Amino acid sequence: MKLRTARRTGAIATAVAVAATLAACGGGNQPGGASSDGASAWALTGGSEDMFRASFEDWNAENPEREIAVDWFANDAYKEKIRTAVGSGNAPTLVYSWAGGTLADYAENGNVVDISDGTQDLLDRVIPSVAANGQIDGTTYAVPNTQSQPVVLYYNQEVLDAAGVEVPTTYDELLDAAAALQEADVIPVALAGQSVWPELMWIQYLTDRIGGPEVFQAVLDGEEGAWSDPAIVEATTRIQELVDAGAFGDAFGSVNADQNADIALVQTGKAAFVLQGSWVYPNFLESSPELVESGGLGYTTFPAVDGGAGDPTNIVGNPSNFWSVSASASPEAQETAKEYISTQVLSDEAVDELLAIGTVPPLTGLEDRIAEQENPEYLEFVYGMVRDAPHFQLSWDQALPADQAQALLDNLSQVFLGQIDPQQFSETMDATL
Repeated sequence: MKLRTARRTGAIATAVAVAATLAACGGGNQPGGASSDGASAWALTGGSEDMFRASFEDWNAENPEREIAVDWFANDAYKEKIRTAVGSGNAPTLVYSWAGGTLADYAENGNVVDISDGTQDLLDRVIPSVAANGQIDGTTYAVPNTQSQPVVLYYNQEVLDAAGVEVPTTYDELLDAAAALQEADVIPVALAGQSVWPELMWIQYLTDRIGGPEVFQAVLDGEEGAWSDPAIVEATTRIQELVDAGAFGDAFGSVNADQNADIALVQTGKAAFVLQGSWVYPNFLESSPELVESGGLGYTTFPAVDGGAGDPTNIVGNPSNFWSVSASASPEAQETAKEYISTQVLSDEAVDELLAIGTVPPLTGLEDRIAEQENPEYLEFVYGMVRDAPHFQLSWDQALPADQAQALLDNLSQVFLGQIDPQQFSETMDATL
């Protein structure tokens, strides 16, 4: 089941759409589109699309009586379609998700099936902290199907050198760096505030560094007043401190992540840092290869907060994307989907494809294969983050139920824009619990 060379050649070009893909998925075919013994799937465009296409095509070529019919959609269209389809019993056999609150809803409502049997060989190879995101009360309802996506602090080393700034390891050092970079007439941190979701990365990391993962777990558990935890109040206070200090410049509200505008600011030397998911690295490779090849693109973990209770090696982002199997599919289609998962998902060929475009699958024992790649240092850095993290926190807008997630995005945007204060943010979010 070899991936086609033509696809591999085009992988990096396809990957430049991956930033939009994190906030974007695919959709389309109803379960009836496949034969009775076959199955259907809705899959992502952009990013790892080449890997998924090759995987499905290889399966279909070797299993002509059990083909999987696939339709492709971008992010927002998929998100709007999949919830309706799942709820009405018209979901594709293979359901694509980010796990989190959505998967919990699916499992609670009996929309997806237990796939513990038949996927254990795959799960035995997956990093445990990632595999856990597909489990509800110890039962496996989803398995990782693509790269792991931690959030990384990228920087332009040439810009830092010109301003005489060192890479910050603490929040206070970040504030000092922001002041020095402004004096050098550079935006300290590129932030795509128009897209809003990149702002989540700041509140997540700050909350975790200050209070540890237990703080957000209380929100997930629906504990009364959980959003008013002192760690969250301090996190939003520090966010407004950064805004007031000019750390994000004065036009971040007009910067769009879907157009890679935040990345472009770092590539062109107009900004020094950007906090973004590992999915943007292929964009750097494609759009600014000289910066990468010269060593001018740096990367590090989010700074620690002095006195904080959180482990500075904790990470946030998307542990992976996941496949589940729809309970509304026929028994034959479910079996086809399970066998596809067990034989194709994160296969050796798929791993090669993901590594080739500069992304890291969430599997154990990849050290030697990573060392053979063209950019092993970056891959080793990201792989080490994922492999060694005591806690990998899912993006809050995916971890929460949809209504709470939208309220979070709306109110967090107002925090960054100075339209509400930290206490108002917490009180408003407490009302959503």
